Amino acid sequence: MNIKLSLLITFLTLAASVMSQQPYAYHSLDQSDPICFGGDHIVYQGERIELGARSFFIDARLPDEVAARYPYVFNTVNEAVEQIIDGTEDEPMTLHIAPYVYWLDDPDDPAIRVAKEGESLPYAIILKCNWLRFHGLNKDPRHVVLAVNRGQTMGAKGNYTMFKMSGDGITTENITLGNYCNIDLEYPLLPQLNRTKRGSAIVQAQLVICDSDKVFARNCRFVSRLNLNPFFGSGKRTLFVNCHFESTDDALCKTAVYLNCDFDFYSSKPFGSTILTGSVFLNCDLQSFTTSEQYFTKGGGQVAVLHSRLRSETAPYWGWRDIPADESRNYQHEVTLNDKPYIIGGERNPMNTVQLGDKPLLDAYYFKHDGQIHYNIYNLLKGNDDWDPLHMKECVREAEERDGKSYTNLPTQLLISTTRDTIETAKSTLLLRPIMKRFGNFDAEVSEHIQWSISPQDRAFAQLSVNDRQECEVIPTNQTDHLQQIVVSAVSASGLEAASVVYILPEVLEAPAFVRKPTLRKKDGKLLLDYTLDTRYPDQSLITWYRCNDKNGTNPIEVAVSRMNDPMREYVLTAGDCGKYLMAKIMPKDLRSLPGEATCVISKTSIRAKDVRTSNKWMDVDFKTLSSSYQPLVLPGYWTLDCYAPEDTRGHNWEADNSVDPWYYGPGINGAANAIGFVQAIRGARMRYTPVGTDYGDMKISFTAVPAKTAGQGFGSATAQYMDIFIKFDTQTMNGYALRIVRTTKYHDAVDFVLMRYENGKAHPISEPITTSCYNPECRITVEVRGNKLIAQAELLGGNNKTARANVANEINMETDIQLNPFGGVGFQHTGTVHGGATLIKDMRVEWPLF
Repeated sequence: MNIKLSLLITFLTLAASVMSQQPYAYHSLDQSDPICFGGDHIVYQGERIELGARSFFIDARLPDEVAARYPYVFNTVNEAVEQIIDGTEDEPMTLHIAPYVYWLDDPDDPAIRVAKEGESLPYAIILKCNWLRFHGLNKDPRHVVLAVNRGQTMGAKGNYTMFKMSGDGITTENITLGNYCNIDLEYPLLPQLNRTKRGSAIVQAQLVICDSDKVFARNCRFVSRLNLNPFFGSGKRTLFVNCHFESTDDALCKTAVYLNCDFDFYSSKPFGSTILTGSVFLNCDLQSFTTSEQYFTKGGGQVAVLHSRLRSETAPYWGWRDIPADESRNYQHEVTLNDKPYIIGGERNPMNTVQLGDKPLLDAYYFKHDGQIHYNIYNLLKGNDDWDPLHMKECVREAEERDGKSYTNLPTQLLISTTRDTIETAKSTLLLRPIMKRFGNFDAEVSEHIQWSISPQDRAFAQLSVNDRQECEVIPTNQTDHLQQIVVSAVSASGLEAASVVYILPEVLEAPAFVRKPTLRKKDGKLLLDYTLDTRYPDQSLITWYRCNDKNGTNPIEVAVSRMNDPMREYVLTAGDCGKYLMAKIMPKDLRSLPGEATCVISKTSIRAKDVRTSNKWMDVDFKTLSSSYQPLVLPGYWTLDCYAPEDTRGHNWEADNSVDPWYYGPGINGAANAIGFVQAIRGARMRYTPVGTDYGDMKISFTAVPAKTAGQGFGSATAQYMDIFIKFDTQTMNGYALRIVRTTKYHDAVDFVLMRYENGKAHPISEPITTSCYNPECRITVEVRGNKLIAQAELLGGNNKTARANVANEINMETDIQLNPFGGVGFQHTGTVHGGATLIKDMRVEWPLF
């Protein structure tokens, strides 16, 4: 019996062994572009490819037992990349990938992805490998798809990213890299692999972050929306050839050459910025689907566009940047918009556009050989190590011999050593030095003539002197009484251009003395600061007002300041001043001087109620003179300014920072660039006003909000980023009501307005949210308590909000019932990122009609 059993086991083992040696009946998914699989090799397009330690085959349709049978065969990309080793330029580590949709992260797993320890972002795959090649085995890149479907707040905490790659020489070919968080996956080769997007709101959903040099993508598709980021972050050489891109903002690689590529832009600023020597578009098609104006960058940087076609039915104007810097220079040649010749930015900012025409600089980008245009990728990317990804070195050498000139080592950027410097007439000069760069940020010798110049109108304020090293000395000659801005231009013989903005001061004088010493006097509800300066120039003294406990200036609290060279000589008394001594600190200054030493003067008596003439039923907030200094004390009649991270934001990796002033007064940026008001200087900026009194009834707040964001999204991302407007509020206990304006994951171009109740600092919604597109520059907002009703209204000023969508309101009219309270405090809490995510506040009035 045992012998029979032993024989049976032996027979089965032998049978299994024989079967394991039988060739797997492999069938290509795409029969029109077949792959032959032989276990230890593949054959594709007539080429036999041996598999080995640097040559893997990946097909998701292979059964596990077949993939396990061969050491260099896999059915997932994730397993394959765990086995990769460094390749070389001649023998790269290659992943040959058959057609299919390869999910690098389980799209059905409900768990929220977070960054691993030591990482700032959540990634699907982190890999380190030099000379790694992803080779799609199909002519159509739509058939080989590497996919994820997560983004910020949608399946991930943080800007979810497909790959983090380290290592030089990364190549992708015939592949789609897609983050399908906000776009549908359509797979025509096998429609059952189609997948609907995770959500419609556009969030940060990224592809590849890398620190790599010599990155090359050919015949690939890079698709997502916000923060596409195809091979983003290295600041080194990257080449895309015959690739397709779909994105909204902050999307493209900052230092790439794009050759024969096409782009679909679904928002107005595909580059957050370019850096170093910038990016180049050669023979590209760029289509805009934005509903307004189209720009290349949000934050500036150099761009060159040659032989490219711009198209849009909705964007009549294309510019380099919405408000370009005066010193910015970008390059274009033979560009069309809707098939008509077009100068990018030419209608508004012609000085920022260098038209190449027949300039010798064209040689850096292309030359003609045998009657054909050859884009000079070799010159652009050779660097110092002779990288030649398109193998065109010999063609370049032949053209050089034929034409008798060089097509290599040609610079593409001219810079000036400094910009935005200030010099003073009769005191200082400024030496400007030309700097040349080859593409890839490689230094180039300044071997061609540089022509320095300033405009005829600027010659009244400065002279230029050029030395034999082609350096330019700017000599100030400003005889006016005002600071003057000039632009110094540099043009090379080849056609490169650069500029430097220089501020020219007249001769700065000593601070004026006081002819009459400062004194304070009361008049008509105001405190007047009287003094006379020994100067013939306009007074620009810096005056700061403080409330103090006594006539010795004890415990001063800054309450008002001078700004914009307008000395605040009058201080309007309010109820908050009663019982306090007012101190004015003055630093004498005139139009031509620097500020002098401070002198302080204090009121002889404390302020009494009869000194105050302002109404206690309303307050117009003068942001121009309101102190923006950190002031944490909650006191009647005072603004409390600090930074605070509310409890409902603390899962998003930021902390309150009270080491700096939380607000500033001045112009905003982007959508708020043309407005002036109070702006958040740091995330978590909060300001609260505590009125004098204890029993308040109805009240109303009205103000104009000017978000920096211009698409209606208001804030940087949907990560508990909101602005609360406090009303009927106890600023000490943090009880009362608020209107919350918050970015959500529902829409990328709208926000929610929701009414809130605060209980001991914790906010709870007391109304259904209303989604609106009106939170754009400029939005007029009113929040009112009338009886037991909390009412909010908002509308876009100027009547420019013509959005007509289901579930997205053009304006806000909402109300809810509340419980009465005696509080009268107001304020703001902003939890969004600042700069491009901030909101400027202006034109504010508070009313307490029943007090």
